[in-house]
Amino acid sequence: MKKLLVICLTLILASCSVDDDGLDYSFEILPVESVDIPDEFTLGETYPITVSYLRPSNCHSFREFYYLKNNNERTVAPINYVFEDNNCEPLENELVENTFNFIVTGNGSYIFKFWQGEDADGEHQYLTIEVPVVE
Repeated sequence: MKKLLVICLTLILASCSVDDDGLDYSFEILPVESVDIPDEFTLGETYPITVSYLRPSNCHSFREFYYLKNNNERTVAPINYVFEDNNCEPLENELVENTFNFIVTGNGSYIFKFWQGEDADGEHQYLTIEVPVVE
């Protein structure tokens, strides 16, 4: 039985490769151009929020949203894969839309801060939208 275990472990370890033949990629947060969001929310309802941003190259692909909750404030930004490929083509004015669903769980109003990049001093800039919750 011990010999069988040693043989199995040897085969498993020998079949593992230190070379990763997978794709190389990194992540990039891209600035938001515009947002399609309702003017008001109703408590308990779910709303689609569509975020538009410019895709810099054909090596960029949407992954998910950066989404930070702080009381009734939400900070949002699109995160893209950037695939490391020598054949990347820059794109001009390719506006991409992605949507997330927002569930209204509280009263008052929600403040959404959509990241739009940094200014010349390195300060983060946001498109800030306040949406009231009505009954």
